[in-house]
Amino acid sequence: MNYNIRGENIEVTPAIREYIEKKVSKLERYFNETPNASVSVNLKVYQDKKSKVEITIPMKNLVLRAEELHEDMYAAIDLITDKLERQIRKHKTKVNRKFRGQDSIKDVAPIFNEIESNVDEDDLELVRTKRFDLKPMDSEEAILQMNLLGHSFYVFHNADTNNTNVVYKRKDGRYGLIEAQ
Repeated sequence: MNYNIRGENIEVTPAIREYIEKKVSKLERYFNETPNASVSVNLKVYQDKKSKVEITIPMKNLVLRAEELHEDMYAAIDLITDKLERQIRKHKTKVNRKFRGQDSIKDVAPIFNEIESNVDEDDLELVRTKRFDLKPMDSEEAILQMNLLGHSFYVFHNADTNNTNVVYKRKDGRYGLIEAQ
């Protein structure tokens, strides 16, 4: 894996670089062959001395991404690698379930090693389905509707683009818009 480590308001020291590479390289044990992936790591330090670590690993059939905000950067790196490991396990469990009864997961997802997955199938169980009509509106009206309902996201039909969109509340308190292509 190729590492691209950037720091905002922090100098990426050789010790930090080595610690990140050591922790992220442990994820390679979940793959048959070392993925030819470019690992993007962003380190940020805020004025309140909190550190934010973001790691993105784009691969052929899967994008692993996680972020963590913590007072200790090394603790944030530990937590984020745990998150990435859980993502790999969940994805492997999902692939196993989807292709159960067929010859092998190796035929479908040859990138994964045969590991014991401890993700419960109940964790991925769909427990509720909602159906509703999408009313045409603009993104500002969708944000108002979302806030009235007290939700963190809202699906709507964008009257301007004639597409289905999603508005969501970001962690920083501002809003985001997801547009389907």
